[in-house]
Amino acid sequence: MQQPFIHRFGRCALGGLAGLRRRLPLAAASAAALVMAAALSACGTPPARTAVFDFGPGATQPVMANRKAPLPPLLLSDVEASSALDGTAVLYRLAYADAQQLRPYAQARWSMPPAQLLRQRLREQLGLRRSVFTPGDAVAPGTLALRLELEEFSQLFSAAQTSSGLLRVRATVARTGSPAKTLAQTSFVLQRAAASADAAGGVQALAQASDALVQQLEAWLQQVAAAEPAP
Repeated sequence: MQQPFIHRFGRCALGGLAGLRRRLPLAAASAAALVMAAALSACGTPPARTAVFDFGPGATQPVMANRKAPLPPLLLSDVEASSALDGTAVLYRLAYADAQQLRPYAQARWSMPPAQLLRQRLREQLGLRRSVFTPGDAVAPGTLALRLELEEFSQLFSAAQTSSGLLRVRATVARTGSPAKTLAQTSFVLQRAAASADAAGGVQALAQASDALVQQLEAWLQQVAAAEPAP
């Protein structure tokens, strides 16, 4: 049976090293030995695995019927994001060095782009008390519609060992129709302290900020609907 390549390469390298010692001066043979040792070490070290994160499992058991009165249905649009947030990289900023530069962690990524993760969590949580529809669903004219623009989603380091998850979105709520009627716009900025100065700490803080955003959005939607003049 054929042996793994690393084993065969190791034997070949050892044989070659013995030949080098016979044919080369001591200094040259020693240098060659170091080169071969480095090559063997590199081949024998497995590549670092990339950690993949999301916002957690969400509800882990069926949700009991909410005793509060159900809320009117909501049309939830896709969450828009800047090109910097289109990918799956876990991003951070060094506010104490160069706050204008977004940096990606080399060995960490999201399971899907942050805008999609955020929309997934919104639909899950907002759907506890209301029906949540997606673009393309047939909804009645005058249905409440929510659109979000994700402007910031990163781990912000104020010092080398101190950071927080920073989330900023711009929200627009409207009534569907031809044309749609915009009711209100506002921005939400949320920060949650990270438990550790690494990707895992940043991910946890951003997930907590996202859950807090859902609560604030729900309260805001109810306020906007209540303040709307009667037809």
